[in-house]
Amino acid sequence: MSVHATPSGSDVQKIELQLNIPNQLTLLRVVLAPVFVLLLLSESSLNKQLSLVVFVIAALTDWYDGWVARKFGYVSHWGKFLDPLADKILSSAALLAYVELGLVDAWMVWIVIARDFLITGLRSYAEYRDQPIVTSRGAQAKTFGQFVVIYYILILYVGSQVPFVHGEFGQTIDALMDYRVLFGMMLLVTLSTLGTGIAYLWDNRKFLHELYVTLRQQRHQ
Repeated sequence: MSVHATPSGSDVQKIELQLNIPNQLTLLRVVLAPVFVLLLLSESSLNKQLSLVVFVIAALTDWYDGWVARKFGYVSHWGKFLDPLADKILSSAALLAYVELGLVDAWMVWIVIARDFLITGLRSYAEYRDQPIVTSRGAQAKTFGQFVVIYYILILYVGSQVPFVHGEFGQTIDALMDYRVLFGMMLLVTLSTLGTGIAYLWDNRKFLHELYVTLRQQRHQ
């Protein structure tokens, strides 16, 4: 297939139709991720407070786009691919910002990001092949726990950067933000991420074998 091929009118129409409200909200979440990081890493206390607002808004779009998609029947392959990817971009952006701020260790964050994007890629390809991979309860619990840790760190860090909050609750915040506490929380997230990732690969080993055979055949054609 030529890379210079021009999409037909029906293809363009299909692409346009896929840019419905849920998918627009998902794209908004992707756009807000770097905005959140820039605000959080700035020197301004006000900008850091705004970063919390931006993150909450971005997270709410995840709930709202799913609700709209289910209620009005806007479920599409494009949405099923983009929605989990946007979630991983947002969570990865937060974790990388925490590394930059010296709040968590980089090696744990890179393990989490590598696993998340690997599994998300496999799920997306399985969806493309009409062989969707059902998210396990363990993976759902992992995602919930990961966002709990992200919110925990974000709220406490932003609070520590607000003068009157730190003046009133500084000792409590410092204790809750102790390196050992954050290390332990991130270690649990990392271990659960690895565990659910291995479980994903094992439970879908048949699909992975078929994928390997397909790619090998295509390489030899």
